[in-house]
Amino acid sequence: MNRAYYANSIYDFCIEGGDSIFGKISTGYDLNKLTIQQSNAWQSQIKILKQTILSFSGRVYFEFTIPRMGKRVDNILIIDNCIFVLEFKIGSKEYDKYAKDQAFDYGLDLNNFHEGSHNKIIIPILIADKASNVSNIYKKSLDNLYETIVANENNLAEVLSETLSKFKNSPIINIENWENSIYKPTPTIIEAATALYKKHNVSEISRSDSGAENLSVTSECISNIIDHSKSKGRKSICFITGVPGAGKTLAGLNIANLRSNYEQEEHAVFLSGNGPLVDVLREALARDKVKTAKNENEIIAKSSATSHVKSFIQNIHHFRDASIKDEKAPIEKVTIFDEAQRAWTKEQASNFMKRNKGISDFDKSEPEFLIEVMDRHKDWCTIVCLIGGGQEINTGEAGLEEWIIPFSNKFKDWDIYYSSKIVEDENYIKDKKALMILDDKKAIKKDELHLSISLRSFRSAQLSSFIQEVIDNDIESAKIIYDQFIRKNYPIKITRDLDKARNWLKNSAKGSERIGIVASSGGIRLRPFGLNVKAKIDAPIWFLNDNNDIRSSYFLEEVATEFDIQGLELDWTCVAWDGDLFYDNNQWNYRKFKGTKWQNINSSEITSYLINSYRVLLTRARQGMVIYIPYGNNEDITRPEFMYDGTFEFFRSL
Repeated sequence: MNRAYYANSIYDFCIEGGDSIFGKISTGYDLNKLTIQQSNAWQSQIKILKQTILSFSGRVYFEFTIPRMGKRVDNILIIDNCIFVLEFKIGSKEYDKYAKDQAFDYGLDLNNFHEGSHNKIIIPILIADKASNVSNIYKKSLDNLYETIVANENNLAEVLSETLSKFKNSPIINIENWENSIYKPTPTIIEAATALYKKHNVSEISRSDSGAENLSVTSECISNIIDHSKSKGRKSICFITGVPGAGKTLAGLNIANLRSNYEQEEHAVFLSGNGPLVDVLREALARDKVKTAKNENEIIAKSSATSHVKSFIQNIHHFRDASIKDEKAPIEKVTIFDEAQRAWTKEQASNFMKRNKGISDFDKSEPEFLIEVMDRHKDWCTIVCLIGGGQEINTGEAGLEEWIIPFSNKFKDWDIYYSSKIVEDENYIKDKKALMILDDKKAIKKDELHLSISLRSFRSAQLSSFIQEVIDNDIESAKIIYDQFIRKNYPIKITRDLDKARNWLKNSAKGSERIGIVASSGGIRLRPFGLNVKAKIDAPIWFLNDNNDIRSSYFLEEVATEFDIQGLELDWTCVAWDGDLFYDNNQWNYRKFKGTKWQNINSSEITSYLINSYRVLLTRARQGMVIYIPYGNNEDITRPEFMYDGTFEFFRSL
């Protein structure tokens, strides 16, 4: 795969004409969007590099792709045993922090996701061409990646020489092996949504190794189902399952992106009942649309960008309400329901409609109504349901069964496709009646509709299995998974000191990696420690704003609950643990805080919601987490010591 607009040996680059080099770089760019500013920047880079690297042997790259970020590095130089990541700021007299962070982030991406760069010395350099000379300090960040150093147009050669002499005893890099090595990016859902919205293909931004290949296989399977439905005039529904972080939402966004073909009347929409997820993704896409337009010397109002984004990602409840008012078939032929297991039961939907909409005769579950809406189409349509096993976290969430049961006596002409995992894993279907319906309807089982590998925790694909054993109280199995797969790759710490937890997060995060504190919505007695789960966060600000905003996750002041963070992720988390789920007498115990005291939970349904809440919290970190379990206080009847000590000892035993 050609990852750069231009690549050549340093010698051949230096003797090639500048206009020729510029022409080759330009051919990789959309010429309709090529600005004078960008043209001038390339010409300045070519000039500066020609006069500074002639005495070195190695290879030079212009506009090297960083797939996960949907961006390109200005230049990469490979000389002897060092990979130099160059970020130019032409015309700048300052070594701005944001630019140093940008260069470091590119180096961090190579270190984490590019196999050829693993264990190689990576040196990010910020080149502000008009800045003054500065003495550099070489500080290792992690592995063999160093903090960003700086240079200007006059001392770049000197900085390169100084660096090479410092690391002269390291092994020489095999450039051919480096170029041909695998890139395994694992984008956050926000990064992925942004890239897909810019019409990147999922294969361009996600891993391509065998362990994650089923993301592309699943996407292709869904596309084939849609094509079959369209060509045969059939209506179809398919159920995709996956472990936490396996890319269900990414697969759904990819389908929405691929099938939004207005000329062929395929109109696709991504629907979610997860309010924070919808708000965060919309805000991220709108901000990026405005930023991209600005970079291309265009102006687009934020309100206009937001309006455009809404046609791509919608709230499922708004889609439902619009379909109640308008009884015609919707414009969308393909609807993707994210976290479909969270759609409402008949009771929840009926009560809500009566109480909030003044509709007293709404007598069906949300899934049944949404199938009815799509059934209004006279020719074809496809519903794609993305299902997370064991992730229902709120009263009235229907689960997968409610999407299947309506087919027992209605929608006779629909085709049903389902993941084989649905019938193998009891986390998906607890009502056996639904399985009988699948048999009766001759539903088609497809292994390709299950995403089995977690892409979120790229440091350990076994995290979700470990968390399942923890929840199941299977200490021995949890220990085995932890020792074999987790311990070396994915740090999990425990502490009883919140300040220590905060410091660990700050020290662990590199570059722009995101940190935050999460806790159960039932963790009412975390309030004595300054963690108020009842104080609602502004999700787009918490997830998207930078580390200068006190409302952002970076400040470790506002806490997100399972409702805020389900479907989203951070790089590093602190999971704050309260007495709603505590370990005592060799078992997990379940409580709900009401009024002034904890009460036992006797409902198996509510117990299941509580367990799932902690499952969500414990699977949100891509790179590592610290679990904070405060000390109890026997003088406070709401915080007896045993409720916290038992949980701490349980985790320490692992």
